Amino acid sequence: MRSFWTGAISFGLIYIPVKLYNASETNELTFNLLRRQDKSRIKYVRISADTGEEVPSEDIVKGYEFAKGEYVILEDEDFKKANVKKTQTIEIVTFVDASQVDYKLYEKPYYLEPIKGAAKAYALLRDALARSGKVGVGRFVLRNRETMGILKPEGPVIVLNQMRYVSEIRDPSELSLPGVGEVSDPELALAENLIETLTGEWKPEEHTDTYVEDLQRTIQAKIEGREPEAEAEAPIPIEVTDLFAKLSQSLERAKQQKSEQG
Repeated sequence: MRSFWTGAISFGLIYIPVKLYNASETNELTFNLLRRQDKSRIKYVRISADTGEEVPSEDIVKGYEFAKGEYVILEDEDFKKANVKKTQTIEIVTFVDASQVDYKLYEKPYYLEPIKGAAKAYALLRDALARSGKVGVGRFVLRNRETMGILKPEGPVIVLNQMRYVSEIRDPSELSLPGVGEVSDPELALAENLIETLTGEWKPEEHTDTYVEDLQRTIQAKIEGREPEAEAEAPIPIEVTDLFAKLSQSLERAKQQKSEQG
């Protein structure tokens, strides 16, 4: 792995120099855009709005429009000069119980690695968090934007989870949602029974992106000049009818599957 940020964790008067690594990666297939007739690649270029000329990447800068048609140019160093400490520090502002953090606020995980000489201070924070059951709430600047993060120990590593701000979470009050008490007690009891029957141990390694696998088979068929086979599937019903019967059937199927697995 390659780190893309170097700075320090700070809490109280303690500074822990660290490197930041992406903790996740995407497994998406990549596609090129082509012209259908001759399969020629489509190329995107950046052009000047005034002259129509292509502008090389080294000549492209960031500008802030402070008046109509008037810009001030900001270089990379200018963003750091705005607040050097914030661009170089993950500042822990408080500690809270992990259960207090709304899961909707989690956005992206990163690994933190101590720089040479900071191992003991790193271990101190990691082990203290683990023993206390707390997580650190920190703030830092990443890609020219101040954001919040949760620092949590995961075995030997401290994970920094970048957070969304509460103001970025949409209010669901505009949605048309059913109220409480719209299902009968027998239906609810059957649903609870079904949930209990389908309850198992969480094993994330057993879950893979099966759509990508299916898509790869489609691609291979087209490479070989074959027509990809589409899996026949019944249309998804728009309306749910006879809920009790459907629950009963689902429960029987779940019990049968569980007995076969056992």
